Amino acid sequence: MRGYFLSIEGTDGSGKSSVANLLKEEIEKNGFEVILTREPGGSKIGEQIRDILLSKENSELSKKCEALLYASSRAQHVDEVIRPNLLDGKVVISDRYVFSSLAYQGYSRELGIEDVMDINKFAMGDVYPDRILFFDIEPEVSIKRRFNDSVADRIEQEGVLFQNKVYNGYMESIKLYPENVSIIDARLTIDEVFNRCIEIIRGDLDEALSSNNSR
Repeated sequence: MRGYFLSIEGTDGSGKSSVANLLKEEIEKNGFEVILTREPGGSKIGEQIRDILLSKENSELSKKCEALLYASSRAQHVDEVIRPNLLDGKVVISDRYVFSSLAYQGYSRELGIEDVMDINKFAMGDVYPDRILFFDIEPEVSIKRRFNDSVADRIEQEGVLFQNKVYNGYMESIKLYPENVSIIDARLTIDEVFNRCIEIIRGDLDEALSSNNSR
């Protein structure tokens, strides 16, 4: 028995977290047990690493150290949370996964998309999403959404020029690793984005359920 692994990607303010919660509720209504998690974080140790990564006090954090800390958090997340729940046949939804490292550290920090993927292949092992939803929205729009009622963390405070690089990093990463990626127009209303995601996921879940039942 194996579950279904969904990751949701996008720049800050793209609506990932809001839609992830709606997807969890809808999928649970259809009889699936759902684990909603996030990166960096998702586990006790991962959340401690998250605090280091996002603290504005750590402005001296080097690019390589940043990339390795994200990969370390991911390794713990996979071993402690994602893999065990997938083996139990559950649906796991992660707000960010490896594409965030490719876009932020690989492209935007200029460490190399493929080099950062190599680091994360070791961290992930064989755990790769069954579906990656990329929320496509101009950074200028997403930043306005994000900062309406929040305080920027270390990454977010780098501003719109950095977020533009991140957006371009996502697009380049998708070109390199297009498998299982669906691009969602995140300029739509939250209900429209949610409905589009459900359309995509419903087919995946039906296929996964059918596959498990045939074993």
